[in-house]
Amino acid sequence: MTVALFEEYALIIGIGGLIAYMLYIIYRIGEASNAGRYGFMVLFIALGLGFVGVILKFILIESMAI
Repeated sequence: MTVALFEEYALIIGIGGLIAYMLYIIYRIGEASNAGRYGFMVLFIALGLGFVGVILKFILIESMAI
């Protein structure tokens, strides 16, 4: 395994872990505030748009083979 390959896998796993942790935090915020279905939806959409951009960037870079 080369260093570049290790760095690529570590980046994917690290970013994926941070995204999963952010989803957990958003869930805990909704649970602590006693948000209903609509409240959870708004929380996940509003706060989740940040990592959607990261995922789209990764997909675009991989599809363009930069």
